[in-house]
Amino acid sequence: MAEEQERRPAGELEASVLAALWAAETPLTPGEVQRALADDLARTTVTTILTRLHAKGTVTRDRAGRGYAYRPARDAHGLTARRMHAELDKDEDRGTVLARFVSELSTEDEQMLRALLDGGAETGAEGGTGDERGGAGR
Repeated sequence: MAEEQERRPAGELEASVLAALWAAETPLTPGEVQRALADDLARTTVTTILTRLHAKGTVTRDRAGRGYAYRPARDAHGLTARRMHAELDKDEDRGTVLARFVSELSTEDEQMLRALLDGGAETGAEGGTGDERGGAGR
């Protein structure tokens, strides 16, 4: 039983809370997030996670009675892009980081990035994989 009560990584809890917020059509209070998770998390734990996400700028909050209701600041794709920017900002030699990143892209991702840089921003927004442009097939 003690093994079942072990602490989960904070990233896992944050991901679960964000998934609940993304699934909701309206902002949620910590109690509503707790119920949406259908987990044994205490409301105070959910509140702590939401407070940390707010401090990181991952969620926004509005007053709801004596507390807050939370909503994601970005969709999942926007959050991933923000994380990529944050990682890039950690290194002083951005050129080397970008060069190494690009050198490790798959052929399909490289083609997609080239299309985006050439002004085809709609391609990424539509969630294309390269198949629609005929670039992924061999």
